[in-house]
Amino acid sequence: MATADDVRRIALSLPGAVEKLAWGMPTFRAGPGGRIFASLDDDDQVIGVKCPKEEREELIASEPDKFFVREGHDDGYAWVRVRLAALDDEKELRAILADSWRQAAPRRLLEQYPEVGAPRQER
Repeated sequence: MATADDVRRIALSLPGAVEKLAWGMPTFRAGPGGRIFASLDDDDQVIGVKCPKEEREELIASEPDKFFVREGHDDGYAWVRVRLAALDDEKELRAILADSWRQAAPRRLLEQYPEVGAPRQER
């Protein structure tokens, strides 16, 4: 099972990633002052990651035990929640975080590190 420590270690291994507290919880950003690509929920059992709104419904329908949105909170955002206990392995966690990082990273980071993750693929 993936843990909050795994999330932190993998997220901070991505190029330019920094951790910053926001709303009382750890968030991971693509560069100083950058956009959030992941956050840990209060209980350290769930992460939030970037996900295009048009892909969320299908993703959640395909694996509802793994992916979900917090009704009334995530509705208007390109964001999905992931239950850490439902992940298959660390490789899957790394792929999810890298995919989210690619969506949030500024162009200069993407150009410097094209090898990080692959362009959007089905999970």
